[in-house]
Amino acid sequence: MRFSYKFSNLLGAVYRHGNLSFSSDGDSIISPVGNRISKFDLKNNKSETFPIEARMNISCVGLSPDGTTAIIVDQEGNGMLCSLVSKTVLHHVHFHQPVTAIKYSPDGKKIALTKERFAQVYHAPGSTREFNPLLLHRTYYGAYDDTTCIDWTTDSRVFAVGSKDMQTRVFAASEMEQLVIYTLGGHKDCVVGAFFEDNSLNLYSVSRKGEVLVWECDTELHELRPMEKRPASNLGNKAERPLSAKKRAAETVVKEGSKALYKRLARHFLNKEGDFTHLTCADFHKKNHMLVTGFESGTFHIHELPECTLIHSLSISNQCIAAVCFNQPGDWIAFGCSGLGQLLVWEWQSECYVLKQQGHHNNMTCLDFSPDGQLLATGGQDGKVKVWNSSSGLCFVTFTEHTATITGITISGKAGKVIVSASLDGTVRAFDLHRYRNFRTFTSPHPAQFACLGVDSSGELIAAGAQDSFEIFLWSMQTGRLLEVLAGHEGPISCLSFSSAADMLASASWDKTVKLWNVYQHKGARETLQVMADALAVCFSPDGHQLAVATLDGQISFWDIQTTTQTGSVEGKHDLGGGRREGDMVTAKTSAAARSFNTLCYSADGTCILAAGKSKNICIYNIQEQILMKRFQVSCNLSLDAMEEFLNRRKMTEFGNVALIDGEEDHSQALSLPGVTKGDMSSRFFKPEVNVSGVKFSPTGRQFAATTTEGLLVYSLDNSLTFDPFDLTLEITPKLVRETLQREEWSSALMLSFRLNETRLIQEIVESIPFEQVESVCQSLPMAYTEKMLSFLTTQLDTSAHLEFYLTWCERLLTLYCPRFQTQSSSTQALLRALQKSLTRKHQDLGKL
Repeated sequence: MRFSYKFSNLLGAVYRHGNLSFSSDGDSIISPVGNRISKFDLKNNKSETFPIEARMNISCVGLSPDGTTAIIVDQEGNGMLCSLVSKTVLHHVHFHQPVTAIKYSPDGKKIALTKERFAQVYHAPGSTREFNPLLLHRTYYGAYDDTTCIDWTTDSRVFAVGSKDMQTRVFAASEMEQLVIYTLGGHKDCVVGAFFEDNSLNLYSVSRKGEVLVWECDTELHELRPMEKRPASNLGNKAERPLSAKKRAAETVVKEGSKALYKRLARHFLNKEGDFTHLTCADFHKKNHMLVTGFESGTFHIHELPECTLIHSLSISNQCIAAVCFNQPGDWIAFGCSGLGQLLVWEWQSECYVLKQQGHHNNMTCLDFSPDGQLLATGGQDGKVKVWNSSSGLCFVTFTEHTATITGITISGKAGKVIVSASLDGTVRAFDLHRYRNFRTFTSPHPAQFACLGVDSSGELIAAGAQDSFEIFLWSMQTGRLLEVLAGHEGPISCLSFSSAADMLASASWDKTVKLWNVYQHKGARETLQVMADALAVCFSPDGHQLAVATLDGQISFWDIQTTTQTGSVEGKHDLGGGRREGDMVTAKTSAAARSFNTLCYSADGTCILAAGKSKNICIYNIQEQILMKRFQVSCNLSLDAMEEFLNRRKMTEFGNVALIDGEEDHSQALSLPGVTKGDMSSRFFKPEVNVSGVKFSPTGRQFAATTTEGLLVYSLDNSLTFDPFDLTLEITPKLVRETLQREEWSSALMLSFRLNETRLIQEIVESIPFEQVESVCQSLPMAYTEKMLSFLTTQLDTSAHLEFYLTWCERLLTLYCPRFQTQSSSTQALLRALQKSLTRKHQDLGKL
């Protein structure tokens, strides 16, 4: 099995903090998600998260006018110049202070940013390759408090900066005769937005109190002239001696007469409709003269300027709107709510949503793939069950019937149309994916909090383990009746797993035992396996003959079900690793000794096992060799706790660690109780701790997913970078393959191309085979090449336009080799599931036409 898994997408989180940006064509939106950025293609209904990570959570993103590059700045002022075409980091730059706003000039030649009490303008990188592509042009001072926003004129020569000192300043990017710096006051609160009119120096400024000031300039934009540079004066020359005071005063009067002057035309109040909450964000569309403003109460207003006519007003949530943005044509508006992690795109003319996505409010706890790998279901601490499309990365249904944390979730049945979830609210619920409703609710005779869930392969039996009464409850999906209560454990039940082959249920408990139950014959516990420490996770292999158990001492032990003997174990304590939390008194090395795996999953072919726990690492082990194959680090985000190995000495003071010291003036804050990790959300600040709560391999074997503090991370096999020849000899070359094809030896040419294993060459050979020869070529292919052909067809069905041609290949191969596939290993099953996923997706795309 190859391990070229690469990060491919982030689901379950759509917006966290920072500004939103539309692409140059207005069809896609760039949204910051933690320390990554996601792109939502609104025309094709797809989302993608770039494999670019900042050191901390992203605070602002500046997108170039052509949409090819972006500058991403995190909370500490670390900037990255990124290519959105190749999705790579081109250059790192440190701005030394947190940046509040960053914006490219409309011509793409300059970049302006605001930080602390000043603004800076940099030369944007050009087409040439430079060692330092971001050169500082000038720093602009003048503000008495932190600067907040920035906007450029259409010709990129002048920009305006708003500040918390309630003033807006107009700066010339390069020295102008009529304009250097101009200060505009009149607000009673900090300036949230300042916007120029199209092809004009006229200006609108918006404050936090909901005031809009309209400013008119007596100078046109095209009348601005650059300042003439005088040659250095030579005092020895009489002709170039300094002017007298009289002449200098006369010249000053002439120059002052040509200065640009601003006049306030009007003052408008936006919150006169009774919405007296603070205005948090604003954006202005220059061509349509439209201003959109977002408020703390979750409402937004659209006004037409300069008359300030209200066009539209709507409340989208009860949480503060953190970011708002127009697309280039001006028909779509994007909103971001950081409190709910919500991203909305609203078409204001038709008054409908183009996109409405929201992640889990708190951390995710569990996940499961559908049998064809097309869907992903997740449960979270907010009690919501969400279903995601694995190819588009978008959530299409949310179930909110649970009232407490979801502890287990399964997509059951061969069709994968039923979702079963267990929760700490004492219910197990079944949801129908046809009608999107909760059609079954299972409860226990006495109240119990369900800590784990198991569903058998047929989808008929539902099992849930209680963490307080130490019992396992069994229900029938068909009738909804409680069939049996299994007792015998002496501690909370941590995990349940049904075997796909044998009629068996395995339950792991904190009482250091794993019990095997014969649930179909009502004979009680068949076997009890003694483990060395508290059992935290249990998992059956795909063929049902092996059982893996993760225990509190950091070990994974493997058991043969037939003989109930232990066949091997893996010591994973050091592989899991540990970071040092800010409040920890022990080193990271010491805390790593107490780490353990909380979640396990076998790969689709059963050769490897995926394991993770309360750490930033996910480990893949080879079961036969019992060695670590690869370790994935889920994040490098230092905004999360327990990421660093060593204590930051900058945070050490004479009183100890700054992280452990409360604010000097805040005496009212209550001390957190032992074991409480959340704390009071209304008091100060808390850092979420990095954690992997669930891992799952896709049934297709092409990808695996993990629920983490960051969101739902999806890792896929990267085919583009791996040269993986099959049974290759020295004489096999692309030239030989093409010569064989010219001799019309179709089967030989196809098999030779598979031995080289280059996708483009295989595609060239397959598409050169005549349509009427497809059946005879399929009949002559050996079994090893049949699997490779099916794998190739799976990838081609996603991308190729020759639909009928490739469908004919699929039909012929499956008709001829179906009996053999049924007796083959689980690797062939994974291949067939991947093919089914591609066909389902293609059918859905065509169904929309």
